[in-house]
This record gives sequence, structure tokens and C-alpha cells, in this order.
Amino acid sequence: MNGANEKNISEKSISIIKKMQQNELTESYIYEEISKFAKGEENKQTLLRLAAEERSHYEIWKSYTGIEMKPQRAKILKFKWIAKTLGFTFAVKLMENGEENAQSEYEYLQKEIPESVKIREDEEKHEELLLEMLDEERLKYIGSMVLGMNDALVELTGSLAGFTFALQKSSLVALSGLIIGISATFSMASSEFLAARSEGRSDALKSCTYTGIAYLITVVLLIAPYLIFNSYITALACMLGVVILIIALFTYYTSVAQGEKFKSRFFEMAAISIGVAVVSFIVGILAKKFLGVEI
Repeated sequence: MNGANEKNISEKSISIIKKMQQNELTESYIYEEISKFAKGEENKQTLLRLAAEERSHYEIWKSYTGIEMKPQRAKILKFKWIAKTLGFTFAVKLMENGEENAQSEYEYLQKEIPESVKIREDEEKHEELLLEMLDEERLKYIGSMVLGMNDALVELTGSLAGFTFALQKSSLVALSGLIIGISATFSMASSEFLAARSEGRSDALKSCTYTGIAYLITVVLLIAPYLIFNSYITALACMLGVVILIIALFTYYTSVAQGEKFKSRFFEMAAISIGVAVVSFIVGILAKKFLGVEI
């Protein structure tokens, strides 16, 4: 007789428990795999502790099902790839965020397994403490990356929108934007370096590098539509679409990695960037009309 029959648990509850058991086992393997390439001994040990936690949860649920399971290899590979490309902190927190959706299932289990709520609370408290111990270099410079990206989005979106109507030729807009973008990249990076040095920080060079890279990548992405499309109106529309996409992706990344609210930050950044673009587009129209410049 297996554990489920001994405890007289309904089929639906057993189905939920099996899913949780499977997830706990798979996630224990994911933590172990990520620990192999995570930088820093403390990070490695924290990830191994998380793996041990998940394995202990697996054993708890196995006592109810009486079933030995195998991990989901596809999910392990997926999160290994995410960890290598976007950072192990992002991967771990993304995985843990997925577990929040299981709250209703825990509430259902409470009817037949009262201690399930206690198990869930213990899991959340312990794992939250462990997650706070993770220390990844790239997350230390999120502020620098946001500074570079925000400045590029606001400044270049406005400039390109103004140039679009003033010049009315995609290649000229791209050239103008490229000159401004590269100059502004060095200006922003050097300003960040000097600001960090004036604060007595030893990581001034790294900080300005992250700022400059974020700025330059944003410049390239915003100018790309003007290099692809001959129609300046089409290029402008695509450029604004790229702005929204960049803001959405970066805001999602920071909201997961740093536990921030997505919607409020996204709408704030989008409103500022698009607002500046609209004002600059109007300025371009007025400048062309009143200055009488024809190209």
C-alpha cells in the first residue's frame, strides 16, 4: 500500500501533490546545475542550500505519494540557459516567482492536509532568506545601466523624432542620430566615471562601463529602423515601437531580479520617452516651417 492510500487523500489532492513533488525535484537539480558556474563561493553555497531545501520538500511530498520521480530535463536546460545569459539571480527569482501561482493549490490541499500551509510558509520564509544572500555583480550596476538606458531613450528618442520631420530622409536621420549617440555615449560614461570617483568609489571604471554599454546598445537599437526603412514615417513608428519594447524588457528584468513593481515603472518610463518624442517631433515641424530649411 503506498503513502497516498494510507493517508486517504483524494485523487485531486494527490494530483496536486505529484505536481509539486515533481517541481521540487526538478528545481533542486536546477540549483545544483547553476551553482556549478555561479561566481563566488558564497553564491555557490547558497544555491546548494536552496537545492537541499527543494530536495527536502520533494521528500515531504513523496511521503504522501509513495512515488519516486525523475527531474524534468527540458526545464533544467531552460533555466541553465537563462542563468547563463541573464544571470543566475534572475533565473532563480523567475523560477521562484512561478511558485507563487501555486498558492490556490496549497489552499485546496489545506482541506485534507492541514500542515500543507505550514509547509508552504516555512518554504517561503527560508527560501526568501536564502535568495537575499545571492550577490551577483551585474545587479550591483543596475542603477548605472538604468541611467545609461534612460538617458539614451529620452535624449535619442527626442532627437530622432525631431530630425525625422526636419530632415525627412531616413539615412540623414540615422547619420545624425549616430553622431549624437556615439558622442553622448562617451559623455554619459565619462560623467558616470567622474561622479563615481568624486564619491570615492573604487568601482568607478566598472560603473561607467555598464552605463556606456547600456547607452550604446540603446543607440544602436533606436537607429536601426532608419537604416532598414526608406520611409521616414515607417522608421519613426518602428523606432517608437523599439522604445516601448526596450522599456518593457528591461523593466521586466529589473522587476524580477530586484523584486520591483512592473506596471508603475513601465508606464512611467514609457510616458517620459514617448512624451519627449512627441514634443521633439512638434519642435521639428515648427523648426522646418519657421526657419524655412529645405533638405
